[in-house]
Amino acid sequence: MSEMFDWSAVALAEKVRRRAIGAVEVVEATLARIDAVNPSLNAVCTVAREQAVAAARALDGRLARGEDGGPLAGVPLGVKDVIDTAGIRTTYGSPRHAHHVPTADALTVARAKAAGAIVIGKTNTPEFAAGASTFNAVFGATRNPWSPAHSPGGSTGGGAAALAARMIWLAEGTDLGGSLRVPAAFCGVVGLRPTPGRVPSVPVPVADDPWQVNGPMARTALDVASLLDVQSGFSPDHPLSVPSTPVSDEVARYDVRGRRYAWCPDVARIGVDPEIEARCREAVRDLEGAGAIVEEIDLDLSSAREAFLAMRGLWFVGQHYERIDDLDGFGVNVANNIRLGLATTVRDLARADRLRSDNWRRLAAVLRRYDALLTPCVPVEPFAADQNYPTEIAGKPMRTYIDWVAPTFVFSIMGVPAASVPAGLSAAGLPVGLQIVGPRFHEGRVLGIAHAVERLRPIGRPALAG
Repeated sequence: MSEMFDWSAVALAEKVRRRAIGAVEVVEATLARIDAVNPSLNAVCTVAREQAVAAARALDGRLARGEDGGPLAGVPLGVKDVIDTAGIRTTYGSPRHAHHVPTADALTVARAKAAGAIVIGKTNTPEFAAGASTFNAVFGATRNPWSPAHSPGGSTGGGAAALAARMIWLAEGTDLGGSLRVPAAFCGVVGLRPTPGRVPSVPVPVADDPWQVNGPMARTALDVASLLDVQSGFSPDHPLSVPSTPVSDEVARYDVRGRRYAWCPDVARIGVDPEIEARCREAVRDLEGAGAIVEEIDLDLSSAREAFLAMRGLWFVGQHYERIDDLDGFGVNVANNIRLGLATTVRDLARADRLRSDNWRRLAAVLRRYDALLTPCVPVEPFAADQNYPTEIAGKPMRTYIDWVAPTFVFSIMGVPAASVPAGLSAAGLPVGLQIVGPRFHEGRVLGIAHAVERLRPIGRPALAG
């Protein structure tokens, strides 16, 4: 059964649908692998053993009766521990909710299960997804499969680590400032932040929240597309949601030949580690070698850093409004973000809106001229697992604990899709991610480019994955 763990999610689902392998067989092998590998990584924080086996038995029964198993038939799925799962503990990484068990699935979970996916468990996250390194007071720190001494990034760090270690095939996560892209870059997998509205976020405290989005992560761009197709589509319960067409076929057919891409190594002006830039430049040159036309541009989105921090503060106050007078019950990251939001004035928010709009116009001009923008996803290599954040980049000190992920969060407030795809390995053998940014609702194009990059620059798998 060991070869099963190297199959793509698309291939695994096809084999389950035609009953070349049973869903129960897949789930039991997956649970055994989690038992063997997870203790050294702490990526899967709650294993849904009984629920997963029961769901697999039910799926095998439907297939035996000739029923359709769905596009994700039998594929083990990890769900970030801030996304509700019926009957499966969901703690949000917070001691306040250490024993919380939701009675209903979030919409993205319900859609994945309806498509045949099997929820194998919950993946670790910082408290309320606040932070780009994955640790919390309930479960502790998650470690990177490429080097357990290092961080997997965050906040969907458990999902990224579980994917790289071959414990799951698909992961559901969220992205506010880079939470699907940063851990994908650190762990050598593919993570996509969709356009707000493509994937409905239900339930959420603020109904029309445009900043945090739900989205997919997997080991390949085609697998990400397969989960995105299932997650997407209009919901009457989400005021921003829109009808969406599938992208998997577009991703599979995408050809980079003759396409024009822009390359900018430091859009946020915070600096970039020379080795990170070198690996990403190599990926860009490989795209050129495959027939793409790439031009280096000077794009300065640095003022979007200030805009994001103001909007992030407002977001945290809105998310935790009922508890803003009880900050002692939160960890330092959540509490400080709420304090930042409470100190933000209307004048600050108005300035943030203007700065966001100015930067949007700069980016929109680039995306009118080019098919996509390419840039390093994370400007540093993975750091120590017990470290909250890096204090400097290439000798340049960071202004805030979140400033080092500015290359991802400057795009979050633009409302555009962005993905991270492996661009290679550093000299230390750690993954480097290339970020691909496209026009609104062009997820198929973004993932198509990612599909090309992963074929041009395969990175293999961590030794821990066997």
